Amino acid sequence: MRALVFSSFGGPLSVQEVPVPEPAPGGVVVRVAASGVCRSDWHAWQGHDPDVVLPHVPGHELAGTVAAVGEGVRRWRPGDRVTVPFVNACGRCPQCAAGEHQVCTRQTQPGFTHWGSLAEFVALDAADVNLVAVPEALDLATAAALGCRYATAFRAVAHVGRVRPGEWVAVHGCGGVGLSAVQIAAAAGARVVAVDVAPGALDLARELGAEHTVDGGGDVPAAVGELTGGGAHVSLDALGAPVTCANSVRSLRPRGRHVQVGLLPPEQGRAEVPMERVIALELQVLGSHGMAAHAYPELLGLIAAGRLDPHRLVTRELPLDDAPAALAQVGRQPGIAVVTSFSRVSPAG
Repeated sequence: MRALVFSSFGGPLSVQEVPVPEPAPGGVVVRVAASGVCRSDWHAWQGHDPDVVLPHVPGHELAGTVAAVGEGVRRWRPGDRVTVPFVNACGRCPQCAAGEHQVCTRQTQPGFTHWGSLAEFVALDAADVNLVAVPEALDLATAAALGCRYATAFRAVAHVGRVRPGEWVAVHGCGGVGLSAVQIAAAAGARVVAVDVAPGALDLARELGAEHTVDGGGDVPAAVGELTGGGAHVSLDALGAPVTCANSVRSLRPRGRHVQVGLLPPEQGRAEVPMERVIALELQVLGSHGMAAHAYPELLGLIAAGRLDPHRLVTRELPLDDAPAALAQVGRQPGIAVVTSFSRVSPAG
């Protein structure tokens, strides 16, 4: 199969021929129809994830059709249209028994613990626990975005941040997950302030429902405080950087809720959380890590009802041959880039 491969951290990215995976017991192999190019894939390439073993195929945000089924799989057959959370839960540990699959202690993650979905085929574990059926009305390019950025934002806004109508929500970082959070929070009836350093990202945030936008290069907490009349009720760091984390906490009004969504790799510096402010204002500091497969029906129902439209976040569809450049330049163009063609591109003429 053709796959995007890197053999050194931060080194060359190239499309190569590699072996097709076999399904593990309880697992499946999916023929990939679409795979997002995500900042988390960039972190894997840079060596920020200890699970990555070289050489490596990144990619964790996917949709496609089941190609092969391992021993013991009961719910899925070849040809089924599926997506999957980026956290593949084991289904057997105490966290899984409590329904908290997104913090499974024995989780696997395509594109991190094993080869991922920027390839023609990808192996997925514990299929009966992790696979999500994709409705026929939902195109697979849009479904791919649900596996990480959109579903992650949905849980962060709706379940962890508990955003309510009329509340002020600040979103720090308007990449794929941040823009998803903007749309989801606005659809929930919140008043959204979007923060980023890129004018194009802020323009798209306004199109997706942000009431105000703020240049992230300035005094962000002061700007958010002025626009919201005292600070946000909920503030999300959707980028994952020391400055956005600190700005998010400092943007809150008393008893506000900070939700950390973006990864904070120690290699990029430790975030300094102003705990004196957390105590004095009784702030809540919350983490949010993906969304379990069993929680997808609520999200899919809102999409089917037209209340949410993740397709608007997909701004580019690419061939696999363009994935190396897209991964190297992740974050430079607003919206979500999705690889939707995996065959070799014939030269013109």
